[in-house]
Amino acid sequence: MARKKTEIQAVRPDVPIYPIGVAAKLLNVHPRTLRIYEKEGLIQPAHVGNRRMFSADDIQWINCIRRFIHEEGISIPGLKKLLEFVPCWEIADCPEDVHECCGAKVDRAAPKALYKVGDTVGQKQAKAQDVAKRKSAVSKKKQQSTG
Repeated sequence: MARKKTEIQAVRPDVPIYPIGVAAKLLNVHPRTLRIYEKEGLIQPAHVGNRRMFSADDIQWINCIRRFIHEEGISIPGLKKLLEFVPCWEIADCPEDVHECCGAKVDRAAPKALYKVGDTVGQKQAKAQDVAKRKSAVSKKKQQSTG
């Protein structure tokens, strides 16, 4: 009797499918390193029961973290502080076309536009204003460099 062939579908990059051991092997690090990053608040893997599960986006973000630490010489506390003020793509100096399609981008920066404390809607609007200002600044730079 012939087996029924099942169709294999690609998994979205934001779906956590890698347990900590596999993620550590993919990143060529010890699993303890990933636990330290989680304890420091740099990553937030999904927890299924008591197991940490990582997505492809998580793996990409951890690669960025490791590049910041080992190539750029930024300490973990320094990186945490930087992420409070600017999004990751500004630290890494990623071009707009790269960070727009990056699934691993992290933007924990507090909005620079003013809003009332405790007003979550105002905070979201302030964040949107910041993003719009950054985009307009990038387009101005492009116009100046081409014109």
